[in-house]
Amino acid sequence: MNAAASPAHGGDRVAAILQAHRVPVLFTLCGGHISPILVAAKARGIAVIDTRHEATAVFAADAVARLTGTPGVAAVTAGPGLTNTITALKNAQLAQSPLILIGGAAPTALQGRGALQDIDQRPLVAPHVKRVWQVRRVGDLGPVMLEAFAVAREGVPGPVFVECPVDLLYDEASIRQWYAEAAGKGTSVPDRLLRWYLKRHADRLFADHAGAAHTAPQDVPVTAASAASTARAAAAFAGAAQPLLVIGSQALARPGAAVELAAAVTQLGVPVYLSGMARGLLGRAHPLQMRHARREALRAADCVMLAGVPCDFRLDYGRHLRRSATLVAANRSARDARLNRKPTVTMIGDAGLAIEALARELSGGAHRADWIAALRARDDRREAEIDAGAGRAGEHVNPMALLRELDRSAGDNAVFVADGGDFVATTSYVLRPRGPLGWLDPGAFGTLGVGAGFALGAARMRPGSEIWLVWGDGASGYGLAEFDTFVRHGVPVIAIVGNDAGWAQIAREQVKLLHDDVGTVLARTAYHDVARGFGAEGIEVKRDAEVAPALQRARELAAAGRPVLVNVWLDKTDFRDGSISM
Repeated sequence: MNAAASPAHGGDRVAAILQAHRVPVLFTLCGGHISPILVAAKARGIAVIDTRHEATAVFAADAVARLTGTPGVAAVTAGPGLTNTITALKNAQLAQSPLILIGGAAPTALQGRGALQDIDQRPLVAPHVKRVWQVRRVGDLGPVMLEAFAVAREGVPGPVFVECPVDLLYDEASIRQWYAEAAGKGTSVPDRLLRWYLKRHADRLFADHAGAAHTAPQDVPVTAASAASTARAAAAFAGAAQPLLVIGSQALARPGAAVELAAAVTQLGVPVYLSGMARGLLGRAHPLQMRHARREALRAADCVMLAGVPCDFRLDYGRHLRRSATLVAANRSARDARLNRKPTVTMIGDAGLAIEALARELSGGAHRADWIAALRARDDRREAEIDAGAGRAGEHVNPMALLRELDRSAGDNAVFVADGGDFVATTSYVLRPRGPLGWLDPGAFGTLGVGAGFALGAARMRPGSEIWLVWGDGASGYGLAEFDTFVRHGVPVIAIVGNDAGWAQIAREQVKLLHDDVGTVLARTAYHDVARGFGAEGIEVKRDAEVAPALQRARELAAAGRPVLVNVWLDKTDFRDGSISM
């Protein structure tokens, strides 16, 4: 679409750009500052999903971005509406998710004069986004939105913020009338000057806004690593006895290329660990995928490729890699590629494309049967330990037994959303995502509270799939109210709350080191009754024998279009002793 008829008002100009970019859904919490955008989006066939907290709207947009590669979009009102999004914005920034946050603002003529919800929004949001635009003319709304979509996607993807003052969004006649009424009808010199000033201000707002609106999306090229760096990496892998791949979320920045990426990994024949959005890339039981003892594998490897993964706390700042090993870092960000550990080979560009290029360069692959067998044996031993742990009976439900049953019960089209501490970390060891883009977790920021928004976004992008929200009982408190959203919008999420009555990940180390559980104790709250109060279904599970029937019932309810929460009373576990991260 190169051009369209002149939109009815500024809100429609924004909606026209969303439509041109085929944005399927706009997430929001309503506010008078942004009402024209919401109404215009609905009129243009864009679904408008209103949430119970602004952070949920941004988390949902983040999930859309991760699953599609197209920026997700959220719109919030001015002031507190915007400040409520800061954590979600920072999470998206650190996860490198391309999303667009549209924020309302006070009328341009009243900013800085004590108007409702009027604050200087730029310094609040600027540290957490790639770029901020504060639009000041109606005619600039379309061009700014076009640029915002491009900037969110280019280079290292990330969130952007577009501030749209309310007097740019309503139709011209209404705004001119509002300014005329604000000026009054006095005859004094100050009154006449005020009328002159406000008329002139309105003239500037609406200058050059007539005519066709250009809406064609901008092309955003994807940068690939140089041929020279690819050749050096291929030589390193060809000469390695114990090569290893570690693939992270950034390698899935082009979600539509997941199948090609998986094929390239298979062709390389190198054992691989998957993290973040890369979980599930190779399906449930690929012979090259390793799940356990990554630290030991990294210490033994003589050539390691980090594809879209920085050497941050998740890799112990690079200390897991032995100094004599060849380190290949493929990353869109030069800073991330060199974080804490200087690579032997630096491949700056898309990490997924780097793996595909490496597979083409190494046409015969780098298969090392003995090395793969050694890692597989180690993985099998750990799986046996998990099975043994899952077999231990207690007063309530064994968390590993619950997760083993969830792994057996969930459908082949399942998407798992992980939101929590100890319970979710255990989930990452036990649960096997079904396929590419079948796992969503917060990413490097470790944010609690992403679950409801991620589940909402995933459900919109994967209609017909089972959406399983694996919730720690602590994390569930951030989003329980969104069961109202699930019910109102017919979103059949299945939430599994691991109810161990505490912030277990913190309590375990705090009690051991400081001998006090202060601040870490919760109650065995009836979360299933909370869900019922919002009109959803609720199931309570207290014994191991109840798990399988409850999960089956939850699947049946979700298939019938009903959101459901399964509240599972968990026994305490020492599965993750000593796992605190710094």
